[in-house]
Amino acid sequence: MANVAPEPVDPAERPLSAGHLIVAQLEREGVRRVYGVPGESFLDVLDGLHDSPISTVVTRHEGGAGFMALAEGRLTGLPGVAMVTRGPGAANAFIAVHTAYQDATPMLLFVGLIPVADRGREAFQEFDLTGWFGSTAKKVVTLDDPTAAARVVAECVHVARSGRPGPVVIGIPEDVLTLPAGPSGGVRPLAVARPRAAEAELKELVRRFERARRPLVVVGGEEWTAESGQELMRWATRHSIPVLADFRAYDAVPHDLEDGPEHGLEGTGAYVGSLGYGRGDHAARLLDEADLTVFLGAPRGDVLSDGYTRGLDSETVLVLPGDAQGHSGRIDQFVSAHAPTFVLDLVTTSASPDADVAWFRAAREAQARFTTPAPTTSGDSGGDTYVDLTAVMAVLREELTPDAVITYGAGNHALWPARYLPHRSPASLVAPRNGAMGMGIPAAVAASLAFPGREVVSVAGDGCFLMNGQELATAVGHGAVFVALVVDNGCYATIREHQEGAYPGRPSGTRLTNPDFAAWARSYGAYGETVTSDRDFREAFRRARASGLPAVLHLIQDPAVRAPATGAV
Repeated sequence: MANVAPEPVDPAERPLSAGHLIVAQLEREGVRRVYGVPGESFLDVLDGLHDSPISTVVTRHEGGAGFMALAEGRLTGLPGVAMVTRGPGAANAFIAVHTAYQDATPMLLFVGLIPVADRGREAFQEFDLTGWFGSTAKKVVTLDDPTAAARVVAECVHVARSGRPGPVVIGIPEDVLTLPAGPSGGVRPLAVARPRAAEAELKELVRRFERARRPLVVVGGEEWTAESGQELMRWATRHSIPVLADFRAYDAVPHDLEDGPEHGLEGTGAYVGSLGYGRGDHAARLLDEADLTVFLGAPRGDVLSDGYTRGLDSETVLVLPGDAQGHSGRIDQFVSAHAPTFVLDLVTTSASPDADVAWFRAAREAQARFTTPAPTTSGDSGGDTYVDLTAVMAVLREELTPDAVITYGAGNHALWPARYLPHRSPASLVAPRNGAMGMGIPAAVAASLAFPGREVVSVAGDGCFLMNGQELATAVGHGAVFVALVVDNGCYATIREHQEGAYPGRPSGTRLTNPDFAAWARSYGAYGETVTSDRDFREAFRRARASGLPAVLHLIQDPAVRAPATGAV
């Protein structure tokens, strides 16, 4: 009998392993990068990534990987993806999950797990995935059925993006990953709802605006676009309604949108500052004095309200997708809607609020004073020993491109960029709203990879920088380009400031011993330079930017200077 050749099999119909199918589904979901530290518990996923168009960004610590994924989610709206191994790897990534949860940012964390048969036997690096992450993630799921791999990924992406965004944790047992899972095509990505307000809800809000004399808008949350931000600011300026931003949501709207001559007002639009740590006193007064406060994408939470002490009893409208999670105090109207979309509906209504123009003008004038850099009056600032950060911010205001992305972690160093650097486009800020240290450098790496044509600058304290500064190696290895300003004052300045208030003259546990950060950067193959005078900063910044490398400018700051000169206006 003659040999008969077997029928060719369409590659798309060949069963893939669960690990390879996870990768195929991530491709279908539009994921462009995964960040992670490799582990033997998810080797099959790594093998699937070998031939994938998805870039595998190899980081130096799982905390860095998680923060990069969070930054990608913040900047693009699509969940950033991190992959880590069981036990210790998952523990290191926990900080990013907590940050994504409190910040309401979409993110996926894949965690390699021990083989199914070894569960409950104190196996090597065994831990309880749900027990660890169940209180700080939107969903925690373990893939026990290899044929469900694509469906689980699709559902988790949908959960991470829907309603109030957040992190989803997916456990992937190493033995399940190698089992046959099905055809390579995966499943169709699930549509994400962007709920809109009903006409009756818009009309009710219009009536509230028209009754109010001192209406105030507070913006925050994710997915603001150039169109939604600009349209809100034009509408608010036209009707003399001040707009504040939630803590570290400063890029939701443009800060200096020019008023058209038809508005009859001088100034640069309706943006009057931010709430939360480092806010101006004028912003707090606005929250106290408003007779109507409309929260768009931002619940009235702890930081925004100065520890649940401000604005809790004013007439309140809350616009959030889903429910009112995270909001405290009065709610007179709740609209379950996607805030940026809601704005586009609002500005097309016939609303004609008759707001207090004098109140509006005073707020804008106070904001202008608050954000105009003035030299620091204490210490040796302006000399040849220390760098005055206020002067540095004045230079950056002139040097940065309009769509530059700013990143920072947590600490007193963040007070300067938050106060002085304006944002003119969406997705131009990545900073942890939960106050996590160590985020600035990983966020700068992710921002450069996500937006290779945009300028990226990270402002880091010496304590914050070294928590994930090793990700400079990731930047060098993957072609990320940014300028990191490392502010060296030799201490954990935020805690030292609290000590000086509560325990004067008794500093304890806050002193830092630092390396030569510029030499350290050069050892990685990056650009490094030390600056000891603000007079030298502009040219040093230009050299760093022109290097085409990830760059570190080591700024020596007066240890006695804790913050910009004053917070009161």
